[in-house]
Amino acid sequence: MNIKKELQVSAIENGTVIDHIPAEYLFQVINILGLDKSKNSVTFGNNLESDKLGKKAIIKISEKFFEDEEINKISLIAPHAKLNIIKNYKVVEKKIVESPKKVVGIAKCMNPKCITNVEPVTTRFKVINDSPITLKCHYCEKITDHKHIEII
Repeated sequence: MNIKKELQVSAIENGTVIDHIPAEYLFQVINILGLDKSKNSVTFGNNLESDKLGKKAIIKISEKFFEDEEINKISLIAPHAKLNIIKNYKVVEKKIVESPKKVVGIAKCMNPKCITNVEPVTTRFKVINDSPITLKCHYCEKITDHKHIEII
């Protein structure tokens, strides 16, 4: 039996591919990484078939190589995402997204009375669980679960 394989999203020469993003979180990942403002070529595919996720999303960014801090932001939204570093159309490195120990200035505290929602104070959270990710506010100690994380 001859099965034909096709790329669902075209290849890039140099850059980063973020794969295994749950389809419903694609645009949040784009937002958290600021890709909507990128000058680089950004290609994404959504609702692609995935054995693990059912439906997944993928993002390809030409000529962009993320720092670990940027990569770890993805864990707030897509904790099982995988990154492939591409050079000359070949995967030269694979990275797994890891949850950071602390989250500063990225997420909003869900407690409306928290100082960070009343005064111009930068949010700070401790990551108390990484699968699914759960955050504890440094100021009010309110716990925010994965489903309620709001990116700022």
